[in-house]
Amino acid sequence: MDYIYLHGFASSPKSAKAQDIGDRFTQIQTKLKIPDLNAGDFSQLTITRQIAQVAAEFSNDSTPVTLIGSSLGGLTAAHLGQQNLQVQRLVLLAPAFGFLSYWLPKLGDEEVQRWQQEKSLTIYHYGEERTIPLSYDFVTDAAQYQEKLLQRPISTLILHGKKDEVIPIEASRDFARLRPWVQLVELDSDHALGNVMEEIWQAIRLFCQLP
Repeated sequence: MDYIYLHGFASSPKSAKAQDIGDRFTQIQTKLKIPDLNAGDFSQLTITRQIAQVAAEFSNDSTPVTLIGSSLGGLTAAHLGQQNLQVQRLVLLAPAFGFLSYWLPKLGDEEVQRWQQEKSLTIYHYGEERTIPLSYDFVTDAAQYQEKLLQRPISTLILHGKKDEVIPIEASRDFARLRPWVQLVELDSDHALGNVMEEIWQAIRLFCQLP
């Protein structure tokens, strides 16, 4: 089994969650790949590009893959699992289901219209600790990745905070309700999940049957 971690939007392999989970995999002497989904060009980020980048990390010998994805990385992992039979297990941390419907209203109509007209919008990138312009192609590309398309019965564990201020827990509840192969664990946390990393690790370990 290959294990790959997908970090969130405007994040990096150096994020607190990526580092924490990476360290725990090291402790049990199991390899975890953590690709940089910014790919040196955050401005041209799209979900399609992330899917292609992660799929390129898969072994050519049909080794099964477990994807662990955080937020937008979780959404990307879910669509990768739908498209690629090599993916046999998903762990989704506060996955960004329906994120355009939550994120764009927070920006406001005027800001979104300006983004559409000017073709880019400056976004604060937490991984790089600076603002970087992001192409509007990100939005048009993301619009095609609808949750209703995710129908492959793939063994899935979702860990989501009940106080999530970015992606409401209802998004994961709705997703799990219609899919009996999905197990949802609700945690007393927010979108960052920083206070429940031990719980998350124990859940991952059990679900993935890790040593």
